[in-house]
Amino acid sequence: MKGILIFIIVFGLLVFVHEFGHFIVAKKSGVLVREFSIGMGPKLFQKKRTTTTYTIRWLPLGGYVRLAMADDESKLDPGMTVVLQLNDKNEVVRIDASESDLPIEGIPVQVKKADLVDDLEISGYENGDEDKLVTYKVNHDATIIDKSHTELVIAPRDTQFNQATVWQKLATNIAGPFMNILLGFVVFLIWTFTVPGPATTKIAKVSPNSPAQIANITAGDNIISIADKKVSNFDEISNAISESKGKTLAIKVEKNGKVNTVNVKPKVKTVKKQKFYQIGIQAQSDDSFLARLKRGWDVAVSTTGLIFQAVGNLFRHFSLNKLSGPVGIYSQTSQVSQMGFTYVLAFLAMISINLGIVNLIPIPGLDGGKVLLNLIEVVRGKPISEEHEAIVELVGFGILLLLIIAVTGNDIYRYFIK
Repeated sequence: MKGILIFIIVFGLLVFVHEFGHFIVAKKSGVLVREFSIGMGPKLFQKKRTTTTYTIRWLPLGGYVRLAMADDESKLDPGMTVVLQLNDKNEVVRIDASESDLPIEGIPVQVKKADLVDDLEISGYENGDEDKLVTYKVNHDATIIDKSHTELVIAPRDTQFNQATVWQKLATNIAGPFMNILLGFVVFLIWTFTVPGPATTKIAKVSPNSPAQIANITAGDNIISIADKKVSNFDEISNAISESKGKTLAIKVEKNGKVNTVNVKPKVKTVKKQKFYQIGIQAQSDDSFLARLKRGWDVAVSTTGLIFQAVGNLFRHFSLNKLSGPVGIYSQTSQVSQMGFTYVLAFLAMISINLGIVNLIPIPGLDGGKVLLNLIEVVRGKPISEEHEAIVELVGFGILLLLIIAVTGNDIYRYFIK
């Protein structure tokens, strides 16, 4: 249960931050955001504020920002019956197209023709009276209740995403992945203050009867070099001991202001058939604010670099085992949740940066595919036709859907069957 709860929180936060990036930049660009949804499937909760409807849905796997588009689904087909609510200027301010048994209060109209994009007019027959055609003017900020019973603001052409400049579209498409990468950096900067500061070259503790104690190394000593190689942090000390493979090391130590060289033979320890070499020392941590801050930043940067390398390696040597979907993320989250809060934070940061980078891959269906189309528009000096763009998106979405199915199946096999 704990693992499921943490997974919902982690996955929900990743989706929220990603979609919030698209949302806020689209808003600032003058693009109408009709719906901001967290989760998929049937509605659990909805609240309309100004021109955006905020929705929480039952299935906590994904989310979306519904921008005003030319091919939006909220359109009125001839022959359908809607209920129109008018204001004191006889403008339509609310349209119930849900065909529900409990429509809003208003005038039932059988639609003959409707234009909610340019002319903002609805023509039809009131109460089924086909002898009299009535035309209603639609308010620019009118709302429409669609068949899923979600109430959204209509999408006049001047509010549509396609009417934005190429730079506004580019910024909107990049914003989602960027926010995930930014979240990863922020969480790593939080994580670094939940664990001891970075280990230094100064020794805090020496284990009894260890190789270090036998060589007269004591707490408070500072290691300067190992095998004539200077060390500046404890990771370099650990690497030098590990690379020794048990051979005697010449370690230069500063003790009470004096520098001495001692010979230390690392002791081998076997754990699950893996050999580890130790000399029995524990490093003193640097708990200063700046040291911790630098460590958090360095870990975030190195993690980003490793993920870029992993993505490149994926293209060179493709394997489904290198990919994880919601099932894989759940399994990993469940394992990490057993290890403690600090591990959950580090996992959240890593997976957020990963999500941001993967989403920037120029494949149709991902944000990177949209960014690629925007860059092509910049080079061409004019946008790709909506028909061609729709075909590219459709093909890309199909390929992406097949990949998701394959990854999910592989995750189920790897984590629950194998």
